[in-house]
Amino acid sequence: MTIKIGISACVLGDKVRYDGGHKASIFCVQQLAPLVQYVPVCPEMAIGMSAPRPAIRLQLDDEHTVRLVQSNNTTIDHTSAMLAFTERKLPQLSELSGYVVCAKSPSCGMERVRLFDKKGQQLGKLGVGLYTHQLMQKYPWLPVEEDGRLFDAVLKENFISRVFSCYDYQQSMQDGFTVGKLVAFHSRYKFLVMAHSPMAYRTLGRLVAQAKLFSAAELQQRYLLELMQALKNIASRKQHANVLQHLQGFLKHGLSAEAKQELADLIHRYRQGFVPLMAPLTLLQHHLKQQPNSYVSAQRYFSPYPEELGLRA
Repeated sequence: MTIKIGISACVLGDKVRYDGGHKASIFCVQQLAPLVQYVPVCPEMAIGMSAPRPAIRLQLDDEHTVRLVQSNNTTIDHTSAMLAFTERKLPQLSELSGYVVCAKSPSCGMERVRLFDKKGQQLGKLGVGLYTHQLMQKYPWLPVEEDGRLFDAVLKENFISRVFSCYDYQQSMQDGFTVGKLVAFHSRYKFLVMAHSPMAYRTLGRLVAQAKLFSAAELQQRYLLELMQALKNIASRKQHANVLQHLQGFLKHGLSAEAKQELADLIHRYRQGFVPLMAPLTLLQHHLKQQPNSYVSAQRYFSPYPEELGLRA
């Protein structure tokens, strides 16, 4: 596959950290690697820093501007070099469908990076890595996640779902954006969006319905941004159960009373937390084989990412 994911080089196992070590992610290196093409970046090495090297930190100056400085000698300031690098590098990353960054890093951290004042006193975990901040500013639709948060099964599943959805959208529009392509894409993603955000389900539906009110470029970017923001919400059991009930409705005329009750009971048991999501999904797909419905079968909700990742198990 040609899914391109940016990644902090240390998360891939490169020994580029300040202490000469790495932070290899087993999930990224072993499970995800066969399905994607990584674009590794180490901002510190890119601006000429060595490994090992003195530690750096985020520090506020007198104007409350965030600076990237050397921890043991704050007169050594790497801010200009890092910003110059990001200005050169980020335009080269427009084809990415996701990005995994190194947690807590003053250059790459996505959130909760330690921030200091000029006296060296810690102000709290209030910062964002300088490189990643610029990355998210330039590509606000891009799925970005930290390596440490990928240990959480729910956050990992959510991130991967966003990555493959983003890639699908990019592929759908790569030969040129049209409203027809957008309608077809949105039709396939309706129930996945509903599971993550019923409100966004309605908002995106209105956006597509009012497509003629926007320029092609504005509509293309606005839809992608709103789609990615919607999918960032964690889908609850209640919301999944709501989607499952909607999908069941498409099959109600062909199912026996006994089959309807069996499926309804399984959805209810899932909602209560007694069975995994795959239980009602598998039964729904079984019935779809018996009663084909092209609209329902095409829903990305059933397979938002490759099955071999096992994230819904």
